[in-house]
Amino acid sequence: MRILVTGGAGFIGSHLVDALMAQGHQVTVLDNLSVGKVANIAHHLGSERFRFVNDSILNVATLEQLVRRVDLIFHLAAVVGVKYVVEDPLTAITVNVRGTENVLELAYKYWVRTVIASSSEVYGKSADVPLREDGDRLLGPTTVPRWSYADAKAIDEYIALAYARKGLPVTVVRYFNAYGPRLDPRGYGSVVARFFTQALRGEPLTVYEDGRQTRCFTYVADTVRGTVLAGTVPEAVGEIFNIGSDREIAIADLARQILALTGSRSEIVLVPYAAAYGPDFEETRRRVPDVRRAREILSFEAAVPLEEGLRRTLEWFRSGALNGM
Repeated sequence: MRILVTGGAGFIGSHLVDALMAQGHQVTVLDNLSVGKVANIAHHLGSERFRFVNDSILNVATLEQLVRRVDLIFHLAAVVGVKYVVEDPLTAITVNVRGTENVLELAYKYWVRTVIASSSEVYGKSADVPLREDGDRLLGPTTVPRWSYADAKAIDEYIALAYARKGLPVTVVRYFNAYGPRLDPRGYGSVVARFFTQALRGEPLTVYEDGRQTRCFTYVADTVRGTVLAGTVPEAVGEIFNIGSDREIAIADLARQILALTGSRSEIVLVPYAAAYGPDFEETRRRVPDVRRAREILSFEAAVPLEEGLRRTLEWFRSGALNGM
């Protein structure tokens, strides 16, 4: 197929590109390199089946020229990372909402099957664990910029589902803490990336609050596999899927595991959220996906254990990744 990947030079996007290229597809990447890196896709630049366009999803003219020539769209381009959202919520909202609106409007015009990458962030502070795709959302006040990302992604989903009701073959995937090679401490997956960076540099590992908050981490190969299934399984059209592992771990335990894996003598330091993100920051204590829908419709389950995924990630960091950070 001819496939467009927006945000294809980013962390998850570049791994998705790798998988699609390995399957023999013709792949076009649209990325403005605000977070993504050419280095993530450089090994494809010489291929006749690969094309890279350095531009934004906000540029409708460029986007239309690409959408009209493809059979499938994976829309991953977004402003991601808590730091970026808190520091500049306006840009995050504009890119994440208007950009998705542009992609879906053109997908509808040229009738192209589309997968919209959303996030577990849409669940907000919901304590109804495990989190179901049709479960209620619980968010903090609009005075807390932290929640603007959750709302922006939710609006993306509303738009996608509205087009689905018009017949457009569109699917939404909600990612749960993907990690693996190509992580950047300044972007997506910053917890795992930050811990590895600090441990390998002999710096203290900064764990926020008491460290008992829990997350479910998904190795990027599993994230990509679930994403591809969402774009190819016929029954996935019109659905929303949690794509992630349901194995829960406390952040402090994750830090200890990385210390043991790296052999680092770094200490763990507890830091208040306010010191990192400002006095108005809020966070959720647990975030665990209900994975039944993905298992039943996509035949998808996360397969890489956390220990193995962290080992592979460490190999990448030790290969010289820190030199570019």
